[in-house]
Amino acid sequence: MTTIADPPRTQSPRSTGSPATPPRGIALADSATVAEGTIDVVGPIEPGFEEILTPQALEFLALLHDHFADARCELLLTRQRRTRQIADGADPDFLPTTRPVRDDPSWRVAGSTGAPGLSDRRVEITGPTDPKMTINALNSGAKVWLADAEDASSPTWGNVVGGQLSLRSAIRGELSFDGPSPDGGRTPGKHYALRTSELTEMPTIVFRPRGWHLFESHLAYTGTDGSTQPASGSLVDFGLYFFHNARELISRGRGPYFYLPKLESHREARLWNEVFELAQHALDIPQGTIRATVLIETLPAAFEMEEILYELRDHCAGLNAGRWDYLFSVIKCFRSRGDSYVLPDRAQVTMTAPFMRAYTELLVATCHRRGAHAIGGMSAFIPDRRNPETTERAFAKVRADKQREAGDGFDGSWVAHPDLIGIAREAFDEVLGERENQVERLRDDVTVGQAELLDVASARREGATITEAGLRTNISVGVRYIASWLRGTGAAALDSLMEDAATAEISRSQVWQWMHSGTRTEDGVTITRELCESMLQEFLRTTPRTPGDRLDEAVTIFREVAMGDEFPPFLTTSAYARFFG
Repeated sequence: MTTIADPPRTQSPRSTGSPATPPRGIALADSATVAEGTIDVVGPIEPGFEEILTPQALEFLALLHDHFADARCELLLTRQRRTRQIADGADPDFLPTTRPVRDDPSWRVAGSTGAPGLSDRRVEITGPTDPKMTINALNSGAKVWLADAEDASSPTWGNVVGGQLSLRSAIRGELSFDGPSPDGGRTPGKHYALRTSELTEMPTIVFRPRGWHLFESHLAYTGTDGSTQPASGSLVDFGLYFFHNARELISRGRGPYFYLPKLESHREARLWNEVFELAQHALDIPQGTIRATVLIETLPAAFEMEEILYELRDHCAGLNAGRWDYLFSVIKCFRSRGDSYVLPDRAQVTMTAPFMRAYTELLVATCHRRGAHAIGGMSAFIPDRRNPETTERAFAKVRADKQREAGDGFDGSWVAHPDLIGIAREAFDEVLGERENQVERLRDDVTVGQAELLDVASARREGATITEAGLRTNISVGVRYIASWLRGTGAAALDSLMEDAATAEISRSQVWQWMHSGTRTEDGVTITRELCESMLQEFLRTTPRTPGDRLDEAVTIFREVAMGDEFPPFLTTSAYARFFG
């Protein structure tokens, strides 16, 4: 048994040349900071990895696993049972056992108080953490950068540790990157560098670790009973980022802030809160320094928003409307419930659909009642400068979307491309003016119950349809995204949209649901396995091939996750074990 040692600390570029003041000791003399299990590196050590995978950092990860690995597994089993119950006919509802929390008007979350850089979040840009995307995001002019180690990142070992290296260097103002030569080395590639080394002048970094369901096969946790298992992706991502950067962020006028993905219950939020408490205790950082924003992107979590805020209240900044994952969760939960639960083409399910309006308005009202920020959903459009008319039409849709969000009371919103920042900012500037947010705007007019949240059929009542073109798009996007993911790119520009794991999940789950429900298109064509297979073969025949495109492997995965008899909970889990494990 050993206690956690001090994290490495580099001299701040802002100092006058004298050595940085060493942090106070963090090897606290109590059992809470003693790791009894071990974390072993079973993946290759590439150049620079030793800066992240230090003995002290691995000790910290072991400590987190000692305390939380078993609870995580138990909660995942509970999650699976609940999802199966909904698929079998049990409707989710607000919990009677937690009604006292919902009925108590006195409690509030920490919010942005004491969290420098989180008061104004009117425009947030999202993206993976490779060096180029890190630099582009931090130079973008957005208020916040969601540094994404989850849906926008392919979890290759190089991406997992390399992303931590990028963040560590960027936080210290030291990151630069030289792109590949465009002509085989005759001329240099493009040079990327941060415009400033001052963290307070960059977008505030909010890091998104992987969800509870994902694991990291390149790190093995051995517990006190001698059993060994792959490490938790969540604890690895959070632990490495927090260990290496928490103090540096604080010293530079920011803090360790996180987005928490894929939560399905307040008990899962409680587990994160316990992780935060132990992590701050172990590194001797004041309790409440961490701030978390929870993505409400699953149907079960929509019924527990208030309870999730309550469990995280000392560490909570707000909630985000993760619209794409939410749609995927709706399909997953109701995949076997018949035609009234079948959604139309994904492109036709807009945020104005009544069941989506209910979800977002409830989120705003819940957040503001408790002093939390409400952050709107992703605009995934990618401008095409070669097609200005199409781009302008898309800009108009983005503008209307952001104006709707600002008018509904959201305090900020997401974009996937720097060219959309100005549109989103303008929409929120019109509503906010000089205010940093509109948390004080209580949506007492909102009344949303179980019926409104579960009215999935409202999307088709509004005139949206299911088409053969929509089926072809789902197959094409699903396969091409999986191929990109296998090549190590988790955010893929396809058909002028930024596709990530969430949007690919919508595509493959719609194919599965339509096929197993015997859904008919608007032209009366029944969607069968044979029809899907013929479209898949047509896609392969008509798609230009390139060396290393990994399309054949992607087709194999797509057949399993979209056309198989069983419905895998996530397309990435089995594919990760097969190709990255």
